[in-house]
Amino acid sequence: MTSIGDHHVKVHFRMDMDEDGWPPSSVESLWSVDLGDGTVRLDNTPWFVRGVVCGDIIRVEIDDEGIRWAGKTVRASENCTIRLIVLKGDGSAAARQSVLRAFHKLGTTGEGIERFRMVALDVPPEADLPRIRKLLERGEVKRWWHWEEGCVTTAWRSTAMD
Repeated sequence: MTSIGDHHVKVHFRMDMDEDGWPPSSVESLWSVDLGDGTVRLDNTPWFVRGVVCGDIIRVEIDDEGIRWAGKTVRASENCTIRLIVLKGDGSAAARQSVLRAFHKLGTTGEGIERFRMVALDVPPEADLPRIRKLLERGEVKRWWHWEEGCVTTAWRSTAMD
């Protein structure tokens, strides 16, 4: 994410919990850049929201309290969101940072969150998608992490067939 500026606003996304009580909240707020026309560009990698990624243009509705609620995606970016629960090192700060460094070398950005031992990766289209997938799968087999696709592209899905 870029640094927070005057045009940044929080956009709230409603989420449904699954039978296991996940995600741990019914709303996630993401930093976004207000484009001034009833839309925003997401400037945050989502922790829990599915189907959106950093860079997407989203229509918003403002309620009576001034809260911006996410509507439909107007234009999807070509980025992907991949989330990991870090098992290695019991998900410590050092372990999460190590994961971020390993994927950064392949072209991603991201951040970690201590509470859930998670790392959220923003994967741009120019990143090394096949090597990222191989590393994800290798880490899963070695029990370094569990991972999931929060929102992916056709280019990402095609790496599963290689």
